[in-house]
Amino acid sequence: MKTLSKSDFNIQPKPVKILQFGNGNFLRGFTDWMVEKANLAAVFNGNIHVVQVHSKSGNDTMKDQDNLFHVIEQGLKNGELVQEYQLISCIDGITNVFEDYPNYLKLGENPDLRFVVSNTTEAGIVFNPNDTDSAAIAQTFPGKLTTLLYRRFQAFSGDESKGLVFLPCELIEQNGEALKSCIDKYSTLWKLPMAFSEWIDSSCTFCNTLVDRIVPGFPKGNIDEIQEKLGYEDKLAVMVEPYHFWAIEGGDAIRNEFALDKAGLNVKFVDDLTRFRTQKVRILNGGHTAMVPYAYLKGLRTVRESVENPEIGNFLRKAVFEEIIPTLDMQEDELKAFANDVLERFANPFIVHELKSIALNCISKFKVRVLPSLLAYHEKKGVWPANLTTAFAALLVFYKGEFNGEKIPVNDDPAVMKLFQDAWELASTQETVQVLLKEASFWGEDLSQHDGLEEAVTSAVDILLK
Repeated sequence: MKTLSKSDFNIQPKPVKILQFGNGNFLRGFTDWMVEKANLAAVFNGNIHVVQVHSKSGNDTMKDQDNLFHVIEQGLKNGELVQEYQLISCIDGITNVFEDYPNYLKLGENPDLRFVVSNTTEAGIVFNPNDTDSAAIAQTFPGKLTTLLYRRFQAFSGDESKGLVFLPCELIEQNGEALKSCIDKYSTLWKLPMAFSEWIDSSCTFCNTLVDRIVPGFPKGNIDEIQEKLGYEDKLAVMVEPYHFWAIEGGDAIRNEFALDKAGLNVKFVDDLTRFRTQKVRILNGGHTAMVPYAYLKGLRTVRESVENPEIGNFLRKAVFEEIIPTLDMQEDELKAFANDVLERFANPFIVHELKSIALNCISKFKVRVLPSLLAYHEKKGVWPANLTTAFAALLVFYKGEFNGEKIPVNDDPAVMKLFQDAWELASTQETVQVLLKEASFWGEDLSQHDGLEEAVTSAVDILLK
């Protein structure tokens, strides 16, 4: 079977406008796919240069395939089964910081460069005070980025028009601000000129962003069928769900330069990400977390079979539409549209999402994703929401570690596990629930102080244990 080569396709040269830190499945199936779509729609005219900042060796497979690969969309879209293939040709090249540091720094001298995209994991945007030698390769991504920016600042003598726009995709709140804070700290640590810091402040834009797309990665289950259809061997093919969303805190100037939305992509340029983050955390993440323990206790093992199960599917829909959405102070039609998208995504027949993988550290997840909805509903309606209360009870039973003689794969901090073990050794369900609700280290407060919650959860636990 043929190897991918740019000589086989009519690929027009484009200026490198984007520097991309990271080359994992997510960026290739999200950002690279979007840039390709925008180029094809003629609303953007730019290529991407990839930088590897973690691996000590280069990506030979990428080079062997002439920096080409396919993104395969598989799933449900508006109730219809979707399976689409897109060749990604917008990657201009790839540089490994450790293999070719001088060339990495030279990337900063590119006059066409305008955007920096990154996904270095949630732990990637950090400052290391031990990175004291500015002449050496910094240990962190922000440190490496600072050296490149300083080279750019020097190369263009502080030209304000050569500032860059940063679009970090790391899943942390205020990711743009966090990245800038790290760069500022490195500038101070390395005693770089004040003019450089002023250039960063006045000429560079650090956008907070929120990304959303499930990217399972290489479709090993049906790669032979896919390659047969493509007519090429593709060792870097990446499977994605049809749904995608990118919210960018940036004004019209950035939107005009990076007009992804004009290519029909679900990208929004907004003044404040808060409502989109809350929507995602409460509905998508909250729906996941509320469903998982209950579905697992009912004998289900994947997200899809849970959503398609009449009892659990109905439970989830009621929890989302009748108990979560009413607590959110946002446009109801937008919330319902988003929730319908979420349920469709959960039912994707091409993704096997195991409940036990979502259940990791479920206590901290419940605190952030579900508990605010449960408390807000009670405050608004004066009663405890039946489905979210059942979800809470199921969580406590799940953490018992055993149900109907079967061991449950609970995976959490040992201290959390010990507190649950001790609580479940108490004489009655009521005592167990009372002790667990009082544990402020779990929930951020003593939940037993909420009138009627202890009784409601105890009753729901008793029903589950019958």
